[in-house]
Amino acid sequence: MNLGNFESLRFFYPEAILSGTILLLVVLDLLLKQKKKLAYLAGAGCLLSLLATLDLYGAPSGWLFHRMIVLDNFSLFFKVISLVATLGVVWISLSSREIQGVHQGEYYTLLLTSALGMFFMASSTNLLTAYLSLEMVSLTSYILTGLLPHDRRSSEAALKYLIYGGVASGTMIYGMSWIFGLAGGLDYGRIHEFLLQEGAPRLSLFLAFVFILAGFGYKIVFVPFHMWSPDVYQGAPTPVTAFLSVGSNAAGVAILIRFFFPVASRLVEEGDWLFVPGVEWPHFLLFMSILTMTVGNLCALNQRNIKRLLAYSGIAHAGYILMGLVVLTSEGLKAALFYIVVYLIMNLGAFLVVVIVANATGREDMEGYRGLAWRGAAIPAVCMAIFLFSLTGLPPLAGFVGKFFLFAAVIKAEFYLLAVVAILNSVISLYYYVRVIKTMFLDLPEPADPEVTMSLGHSALLGVLSALTVFFGIYWGPLASYASQSLKFFVK
Repeated sequence: MNLGNFESLRFFYPEAILSGTILLLVVLDLLLKQKKKLAYLAGAGCLLSLLATLDLYGAPSGWLFHRMIVLDNFSLFFKVISLVATLGVVWISLSSREIQGVHQGEYYTLLLTSALGMFFMASSTNLLTAYLSLEMVSLTSYILTGLLPHDRRSSEAALKYLIYGGVASGTMIYGMSWIFGLAGGLDYGRIHEFLLQEGAPRLSLFLAFVFILAGFGYKIVFVPFHMWSPDVYQGAPTPVTAFLSVGSNAAGVAILIRFFFPVASRLVEEGDWLFVPGVEWPHFLLFMSILTMTVGNLCALNQRNIKRLLAYSGIAHAGYILMGLVVLTSEGLKAALFYIVVYLIMNLGAFLVVVIVANATGREDMEGYRGLAWRGAAIPAVCMAIFLFSLTGLPPLAGFVGKFFLFAAVIKAEFYLLAVVAILNSVISLYYYVRVIKTMFLDLPEPADPEVTMSLGHSALLGVLSALTVFFGIYWGPLASYASQSLKFFVK
């Protein structure tokens, strides 16, 4: 199926609903006095778009808008992830004191616009749409990061994010220009055909791929494109930090897989992939995976700010996800997709606890969590312990199952060194996660430490996320099956 512009609109209604909601938010922001209603409208728009996306699972796969984007199970999977992440962040934002102090209309408009950009990142099959969608997400993220008025940390974080993003974007588009000059086209199918030719200049192509990886890697926060992450995570409003850590990173993985697997690789029997000879990008990713998880975990060891700790933790987890791509098998990709889902649940829950504590104390440092379980916040403390143990990879939690799938795929492909490094890094991560848990349960609170309360909405979401973390650690079959079905790329 290769549809033109008007025929493609029949399969474009999730994006149309999201776009309509964005426009409606802009108009109603001028008319409504109670700005909280805008949050409910944003949530309703995301929910309707999610239902429309799920409805597309029965539609035939194919190219849309003259091969600019594609409709297949892989793109639908990441659209669902983006919408679930956005819904969760909208829910968190409802009772966040940081968000109550910003312009509500602009905030929710930018949040949904970023989610729309993630849609296109997951379904782009042309370097032009890939670049424009990534920039759409990046530009809205810069503004969201600096949205806190009169907050120096927020402004500084936005400026650093903009500078790093601009450099990564320029490097990426430079690599894309090389690909366009060599292949004579921007379409992924045209590039794949060129790569299979005997006379293709392998060194030039490899360098172009490295330049493109700089842009993708800055979105996924793998080393050495990670340097913006800790400062941005600390300075941005906490709901925005949660959004960047789960939604933006997942979209980065989507655009990376979409480019390097159907384009720079070819599917062979039994679900294995072979990279194009002479363009050994998996070896580069192998080195990046080891470096990313190691740097992330080592830098997290001495962090006192919880948001910075979770930022370095996110860098380490990006390294774990890259493991699934390195092995060039469907099992590895399935493990990566599975881990993206459970990481979304775990990290969103951890940042929700950060919001709850910040609302009550105004603090994000480790001392703000001192004796948390004995300050009226036993439930958030227990839930935080569940999320942190799951991020470590301890059974019987979802993070353990996710890491088990990743390690199993790596060992089956005989990447033993990568498996050993990943296991050692998981052991290292236990130290800084347990340090937070020890502070919450074993350190005695001081008289100056305030009581911690939470809203009904935050309580409900915390219960859902912690229950899912335990549930998928015990009964992971449906999620694993969903991840496996989402590996259907339309490449004809």
